[in-house]
Amino acid sequence: MHNVKLFIDGEFKNSASLNRIPVTNPASAEIIAYVPDALAEEADQAVAAAKKAFQSWKAVPVTERARVMMRYQAILKREQTRIASVLAAETGKVFDDAMGDAWRGIEVVEQAMNAPGMMMGETVENVAQGIDTYSMIQPLGVCVGITPFNFPAMIPLWMFPLAIACGNTFVLKPSEQDPQTPMLLAELFVEAGAPPGVLNIIHGGRERVDQLLHHDDVAAVSFVGSVPVGQHVYRTATANLKRAQCFAGAKNHTVVMPDASKNHVINNLVGASVGAAGQRCMAISVAIFVGESQQWIDELAQAIAAVKPGLWNDKEAGFGPLISASAKERVVALIESGKAQGATCLVDGSDFTVAGYEQGHWIGPTVFRDVTTDMRIYQEEIFGPVLCCLCVDSLDEALAIVNANPYGNGTSIFTASGAAARKYQSEVSVGQVGINVPIPVPLPFFSFTGWKNSFFGDLHAYGKQAVRFYTETKTITSRWPEDSIPAGPNLTINLR
Repeated sequence: MHNVKLFIDGEFKNSASLNRIPVTNPASAEIIAYVPDALAEEADQAVAAAKKAFQSWKAVPVTERARVMMRYQAILKREQTRIASVLAAETGKVFDDAMGDAWRGIEVVEQAMNAPGMMMGETVENVAQGIDTYSMIQPLGVCVGITPFNFPAMIPLWMFPLAIACGNTFVLKPSEQDPQTPMLLAELFVEAGAPPGVLNIIHGGRERVDQLLHHDDVAAVSFVGSVPVGQHVYRTATANLKRAQCFAGAKNHTVVMPDASKNHVINNLVGASVGAAGQRCMAISVAIFVGESQQWIDELAQAIAAVKPGLWNDKEAGFGPLISASAKERVVALIESGKAQGATCLVDGSDFTVAGYEQGHWIGPTVFRDVTTDMRIYQEEIFGPVLCCLCVDSLDEALAIVNANPYGNGTSIFTASGAAARKYQSEVSVGQVGINVPIPVPLPFFSFTGWKNSFFGDLHAYGKQAVRFYTETKTITSRWPEDSIPAGPNLTINLR
């Protein structure tokens, strides 16, 4: 057990705040660390350090900034097991999930290594007689990231490597529920050669978030979290004339057509629905079975029931506990609401415990059928290992349900019909679509493109859109009349 430090201007330092927030092991509810609720002046110091560092960092050649990311990527790969061990201890994720969390972040760092190519401007020669026009891509300044508990490695790595590779500096405010993982990421970033002030980390709750959203020296804000907080962050940041990209809640649907491979559907839906305890914004929490595929629901429920939660180092465990007691209470309440509103609970994990760890925040896999769209368990994001099954007669009915949902993060369809898949991908109002793929998270050279109430903003995370979010375009129009060329035999040009 220890006190988590702040990271400001290249130094790991203890906060002067007397308010300490306990960090608990979700599997046992035991306190493993304390994180400070940083003082307002400490947040100001972090922004000031980033502002100062920006003046020199923006002038560092983009190729050298990319080399920092190359070194960082190599270090993250070397330390992936260490990162996953810290991450698993404070999130409760099983080790394979923790390794995946780290790896998906490393992939974004690999994309940040491509900053020189992604920051190229455009040129048109002779837009008018003797006049050329060209554009340059330049950084914004101090950027802020506010990240959630569920991916404490991946989501910070969505943000600060690309922002910094583009020439910005960064202040990260991670979740107070698992702060040790991002602190380790900062430690390794220093080893990669990041100068002081380029990355800073502060901790705390809403007061620190609001302070950053109102801060005059902050140019842009990236956020991942719940819908209410995402709306607050977006409204507040934009009201203060800052750029904002806010990734929020989800209700992801899979449509199962009767011509799909039953075994493929079942195998994929098991992991997509209860993997990572359902605590991910791309979890499949609704399966819509079309026509005769409804006959597969009982077999799917049996397969999901065979997945058992357990400790992070239990190789037989399918997933770990929920992050907190309040998270468990909320999921249990939603399960009970499903029963009360008439859904059939085929698998009930609300009373699940692990021997010797009864105080942990455990929820076993849970499956409902006969779910309707007016039920609370359908309308709310569950963020737990719960799958709701709906039944319809046609693809058009399935599309209507998905499109009527206020969320638009991800969806997928399982089918052997190219025509059905094409119709679905064309007509569905969701930003990320999988075809015979359960969780359609794109690799980092694309962008993470949630729609509707799953995203507030214009430019999305990672890929080319993130580069555009973290930069500004400057357009130059120039004219150099030929009669201004100096004459004389002694004119020399020194290219050194």
